Amino acid sequence: MRLLESVAEHEHGAPAKQLARETGLALPTAYHLLRTLVHEGYLRRDKGLFFLGEAAERLSSSGAEQKRRSTVVDALAHWRDLIGVPVYYAQYRDGEIEVLCVSDSPANPAVEEWADFRETGHAHAIGQCLLAQLDDEGRRDHLDRYPVRSITPYTVRDDHSLLRRLERTARMGPVMERQEYALGTMCAAIPITVGNAASTMAISLPAHQADRLVAATQQLQEEIGRLMGSLAISISI
Repeated sequence: MRLLESVAEHEHGAPAKQLARETGLALPTAYHLLRTLVHEGYLRRDKGLFFLGEAAERLSSSGAEQKRRSTVVDALAHWRDLIGVPVYYAQYRDGEIEVLCVSDSPANPAVEEWADFRETGHAHAIGQCLLAQLDDEGRRDHLDRYPVRSITPYTVRDDHSLLRRLERTARMGPVMERQEYALGTMCAAIPITVGNAASTMAISLPAHQADRLVAATQQLQEEIGRLMGSLAISISI
């Protein structure tokens, strides 16, 4: 590990003698370990200099991805405790609605996915928020594959009604739905656009706490604004 760290510090490569000296290893030991690391793909040797290999780069990439995901998970947990609601993070990727992270607690449980979130995007705030960020062609493509269907008495009735609602949605304004996906539950979703990715952070509340929905949504918006700099890179998990 010390050899790998030492090699990583030399962008233009380093010879075995230098690496042995920097890591405090005897030269024969350093040579043996370097050969092993090259054989396993963690290092590569070119004209007597050692560089990080593909295996080390994959390891580094996985570690960076875990760190980015950890940033999002920690943020959601913080907002969950601060606001006292379940918090969700979702993206629209490759034509699908994907809920990537949920942070809830026994006192504030997440909404049960009783109908596939991907197929019922028209009915919940997460899906409506993501669809509102797409262009007209993207929305119609999604609805061709997942047509509107009523799953509660409050669900939007048809594609035309949904498209009109999405068109009226403020570009970066929150989306709220009341018992459209699950009876007794209300949700709000806040759009987040980084690059070309349509993303959203969302919350849910039981219907008897309806008076909290607007204030809780505004609080989440403010918190996202404070952390947006660090989240901008991390939300590509």
